[in-house]
Amino acid sequence: MKANIYEAKTNLSRLIQAALNGEEVIIANRGKPLVRLVVHPDARRSRRLDGAAGDIEISSDFDAPIEDLEEYTR
Repeated sequence: MKANIYEAKTNLSRLIQAALNGEEVIIANRGKPLVRLVVHPDARRSRRLDGAAGDIEISSDFDAPIEDLEEYTR
C-alpha cells in the first residue's frame, strides 16, 4: 500500500491497521517513497498455548465406540 503524506495524515489509523495486518505501507512525497511503516516487535501479540484453557471440555467417553456407526458405513 502506498500513500502520500497528506493521505497518511488523514488516514493514519487505517494505515497503521494495514501494517498490523501484515501489509507493507509506504509513505511517499510526490510519488517518491520516503518511509516504510513497520510494526514494532513489542506490539505483536504473543501466542499463548493455553489460550482456550477452561473454555473446552472433553467428555470422559469421547473415544468410546459409537454403537450405531455401522448404519452409516454400509
